[in-house]
Amino acid sequence: MKDTYFRKGFGLKAEVKPFIESEYHSALLERLRSRAYVDRYGDITVRLAKDFGFCYGVDRAVDYAYQTRHKFPDKRIFLVGEIIHNPHVNHRLQEKGIEFIYPDDEGTFDFGHITGDDVVIIPAFGVTLHDLNTLKATGCVLVDTTCGSVLLVWKRVASYARDGFTAVIHGKYRHEESRATASQVRLHEGGKYIIVRNMEQAEEVGTYMCGLPGRLSRGEFMQRYGECFSEGFDPDRDLKRVGVANQTTMLATESLAIAARLREMMAESFGEEHAQGHFRSFDTICSATQERQDAVLEMMQEPPDVMLVVGGYNSSNTNHLAHLCREYTRTWHIKDAACIDVDTGAIRHKPELDPNAPEVTGWDWLPPGPFALGITAGASTPDNEIGRALARVLAVRGVEVEL
Repeated sequence: MKDTYFRKGFGLKAEVKPFIESEYHSALLERLRSRAYVDRYGDITVRLAKDFGFCYGVDRAVDYAYQTRHKFPDKRIFLVGEIIHNPHVNHRLQEKGIEFIYPDDEGTFDFGHITGDDVVIIPAFGVTLHDLNTLKATGCVLVDTTCGSVLLVWKRVASYARDGFTAVIHGKYRHEESRATASQVRLHEGGKYIIVRNMEQAEEVGTYMCGLPGRLSRGEFMQRYGECFSEGFDPDRDLKRVGVANQTTMLATESLAIAARLREMMAESFGEEHAQGHFRSFDTICSATQERQDAVLEMMQEPPDVMLVVGGYNSSNTNHLAHLCREYTRTWHIKDAACIDVDTGAIRHKPELDPNAPEVTGWDWLPPGPFALGITAGASTPDNEIGRALARVLAVRGVEVEL
């Protein structure tokens, strides 16, 4: 029987490495790294965050996608959703003949056209158990690039379901990763989950869980969170024992704070002994997400005058980096270098954490005279796009650099 499932690539890393480096390398960023992440260009002092851009999981996913194309030059290759949330990386894969399968408005994928002769790449976010089983049933070759950090969260969620705990997942209920993570409860009969977006929702769930004054009625709770919990969910029954997990790209400090707050509410309402037996939380924070957020916090000990955050607007970890930076200094979140108009000096950017917030145009965003510019990027942003963005900022001030 032929092997149709691959999680470790095809041993072609050396063959595809030159292509990946040629497409995503930046001499400008290498120069900044070699100068301890700080350099001066004209009247601009540029400070680069010490951790930024591609993380290990993203690097691995992109590498496996290139290996797949190299391994199967004559086969139809499909990708479930996007390999990562970066428009340029996804566009390059499309140019290489990899076809993207996008979900409908309900997040459902149609695999009706997939055959046993095809190859399907599973993205770094993973896919739901239902989608994985559907794809396996076609007999196609599956190349699974699901990030190891995501797999660790899945194991926790599955263990909660096994032991009769409802998984409270800090994430965005329409995000591919959160949907895939939530599906892990189905590994065990009766497994349940509820997804909370932020501390406000966590407080609301905790208030209901503990029967505190001001809690929603059952009807109100079911209506408000109807899209965010598992089929057959009963808040009166399924919030008695809970375990916290998170979408790996959420703001790490908020994920930890949500877990701490829910446990505190349970202990205050029912006692410490009760909380010990009815609440679970394990550190499932992605190290790469944490490192990029820590690097920003280190930079903000002496905030730059302007902060530039580069990455896709639908990238959760990039959005949270921008949100973190806004707490300390003027911050501009751009999806790519093209958002900076060298001729007019204008910048198109997303000013809010909300992923659906519209892009707006800003003017006179660079301070007059000497200033410090900080730069970071989400885990799905390649070096070359960060370098191009920096080069355009410098070009606005009349400084030309080698990319």
